[in-house]
Amino acid sequence: MSEETPGRASDSGAPQASSESGSGSGPAPRSGGRPQGGPGGRPQGGPGGRGKFFRRKKVCKFCTEKIDAIPYRDVRLLQGFVAERGKIVPRRLTGVCTTHQRRLTRAIKQARNIALLPFATRH
Repeated sequence: MSEETPGRASDSGAPQASSESGSGSGPAPRSGGRPQGGPGGRPQGGPGGRGKFFRRKKVCKFCTEKIDAIPYRDVRLLQGFVAERGKIVPRRLTGVCTTHQRRLTRAIKQARNIALLPFATRH
């Protein structure tokens, strides 16, 4: 009854030689040590449609509506570009172009100086 079937390893307790090359210490480490996917570890969308997120190209609100001068007195408009803590929201989040972001920043600072907008909020 102790016959071994061909192709099966014996249970004698002797270490088996591996046909894989390498150190044999488990799976090979990932290159770079960073998670796979897009920025922030999110899966990337691509031709296969496997990505969860579809990020639309942001367009400048002021360019599309052809607004050249950003009025510092228009508090409702400016509040959309100020976070609830009082910080100016960066361009990469709002989608505003560079020239309008500069004008927007200047208008927000003018509105803060005449107390139309708060410099910061209390928590």
